[in-house]
Amino acid sequence: MTEDSDDISIGITGLSEWDVEEDQLGRGLVLITNRGSIRTLIHHDPSNPTQKGVVWVGGARGGFDGPAGSMYKLLGDNLSPGITSLRVDYRQPNVLVECVMDTLAALSFLSGTGHTDVVLVGHSFGGAVVIKAAPYSEVVKGVVALSSQTFGAGDVAQISPSPLLLVHGEPDTVLSQDSSRQIFEWAEEPKELRLIPENGHRLEESAEEIRQLVSDWVVQHLYLPHEQTER
Repeated sequence: MTEDSDDISIGITGLSEWDVEEDQLGRGLVLITNRGSIRTLIHHDPSNPTQKGVVWVGGARGGFDGPAGSMYKLLGDNLSPGITSLRVDYRQPNVLVECVMDTLAALSFLSGTGHTDVVLVGHSFGGAVVIKAAPYSEVVKGVVALSSQTFGAGDVAQISPSPLLLVHGEPDTVLSQDSSRQIFEWAEEPKELRLIPENGHRLEESAEEIRQLVSDWVVQHLYLPHEQTER
């Protein structure tokens, strides 16, 4: 896949582990692909398999932890074992096509390990990454774009009928809230736009509230009502 065609692909050729830092959560997993190795952190319980998953991707600099007070790290841990989380660190940060490829590799891994329902979550540059990646995998059941840029998000209507959640800080001075407003206009239903007062680009000022918002949305869109009760 490129921005204009589908003639580039990524395939997983192997897996390995890596030693994570002491302050991290999750298990270090390397996806070895035909385009290079992708470091990830996975949160799951092998003894308690699930079909639900989340792929978390960062902004233009990559990284594992995400905005809103290390949202990816904390929610990845909190949602497991009912929901597997795979946190992805890009091979080539800020290169849209390659970062989309990394996201698709993560989706391929989850699909290949029995996950049939996956939500994509991305921040800033990563918002466009997950919007662009979503239509290429049938296991994607929802997309969350936090403080997203518009570049790369022009095909957002293709996400439908899967739901889209856009979250943006009203006084964001890095990427204006107008970016998420524009993506919302381009998108088809079902879609939701949440503008958060007094929050900047990294959504740190209301971190706990925003983590709860995203957690609730993920659970709501990965579980049917009776499944939520059973959890």
